[in-house]
Amino acid sequence: MSDVTVFSVSALNAYVRRLIERDANLQDIWVEGEVSNLRSQSSGHLYFTLKDAVAELRVVIWRDKALRLAHQPQNGEKILAHGKISVYEQGGVYQLYADAVQLAAAQGDLAAQFRALWAKLEREGLFRAELKRPLPMFPQRIGVVTSESAAAFQDVCNVLRRRYPLAEVWLSHTPVQGADAPPQIIAALRRADSFGVDVILLVRGGGSAEDLWCFNDEALARALRTTRAPVVTGVGHEIDITLVDGTSDKRAPTPSAAAELATPDVANLRAELSRYAERLQSALARRLTEAQEKLQDMAHKLRLLSPRARLQGEIQRLDSLTLRLERAMQARLQQWHDKLAAQARALERANPLNLLARGYAIVSDTTTGKRLTSAAQAMPSSDLDVQLVDGRLRVRVQARHLQTDSAESES
Repeated sequence: MSDVTVFSVSALNAYVRRLIERDANLQDIWVEGEVSNLRSQSSGHLYFTLKDAVAELRVVIWRDKALRLAHQPQNGEKILAHGKISVYEQGGVYQLYADAVQLAAAQGDLAAQFRALWAKLEREGLFRAELKRPLPMFPQRIGVVTSESAAAFQDVCNVLRRRYPLAEVWLSHTPVQGADAPPQIIAALRRADSFGVDVILLVRGGGSAEDLWCFNDEALARALRTTRAPVVTGVGHEIDITLVDGTSDKRAPTPSAAAELATPDVANLRAELSRYAERLQSALARRLTEAQEKLQDMAHKLRLLSPRARLQGEIQRLDSLTLRLERAMQARLQQWHDKLAAQARALERANPLNLLARGYAIVSDTTTGKRLTSAAQAMPSSDLDVQLVDGRLRVRVQARHLQTDSAESES
């Protein structure tokens, strides 16, 4: 194989790039197609794909060219892109390096119609925030207006099954593409509203501007303001804005996001319920502790105010007074005893019988019975009664001797 030329991958890609860049037709070319997979890098460069029914072409717009574009491309738009064809050698792919973008003729007409309809409804006030109805926190029935064969319906069901399986899902089937779709979507919308649903999801997956054009129908946009239940739209991708997004109560970027907006997450609800249960348990424990402390305080106060406590205090006070009274009586009795003993001793000392024992006598006049305290009281020859300690004597006065200042005596 000495006469065979062998290329490395990088050399081959470089060779092909030089061949393409020598072709003048490929260095000044317009390409028409639909924009998809648009990416705007932080560097400012734009990357997207142009596609038609059978093929795709990668497109790059460098930052300096992107800043000067008269029209910024959007996913789903049909555009004309001008630039040159070259090869990205590291990836081994050829791509269009564009420097200008403009809407295709048909796309430009649709864009103009959209702007005019949007401005008209905006002037009428159909987009006002105060017209937007709040979504129910816990919907029991959810109406879905879309095609039963569309992937959007399956996406919605998957989200609801995962997030909120408690709700009933009512499908109101309708075509979601084509010139005849708007009146059928309106009928499906009203049918879903008649089911008594709590919220309606009007959804469709991504597509070209033409595919989504039925959602720019004026009658359909107005119909969204006549339903009883609030309406959430999820049409196309995040960058796709349709007329129904303006009049709906809530706009979601995708069908899946519409299902998420309309429902709570069961996992979050469980976590929130757990938090509420913990807070309730803490609150109950705190209230119980406060009640116990209050009860103990009241019981303490009741014990202080209890008649039994007061009675016990009075009983103790009575015991104390009784003891004091007994001691006072004992002291008084002792005083009386001592006084009586002293009086008894004094009386004993004053007892005439005791005097008699010491040799004294009691003399009485036998006639009058009076005691004599003086010799002058005894008359001569009178009879006297003399009481001694061990008996009595009857004596007659023979003589008396009176003691005076001058020692008198008489017979």
